Amino acid sequence: MIKDIKHRAIKRLKIVEGQIRGVQSMVDDEKYCVDIITQVSAIKEALSGVEDLILENHISTHVVHQMKHGNEEKAIAEILKVYKLKRK
Repeated sequence: MIKDIKHRAIKRLKIVEGQIRGVQSMVDDEKYCVDIITQVSAIKEALSGVEDLILENHISTHVVHQMKHGNEEKAIAEILKVYKLKRK
């Protein structure tokens, strides 16, 4: 993994971990539902950011390597697979 991307992904995941603990407390304390939903939405956005970083790393490393070594079909298939996953 590219060191900078790994560092940024780990940092974001630790933030998400804290957010999840916060939501657990909110549910346990029976906080207002809209407030809980707002926090869950923020978690989803944060995870989407992690997903983007991992995708950036994959394209920058694995896909480039595959293209340079004659595995264009595999690289294209992986890109399309990720594209379809992101659309869901």
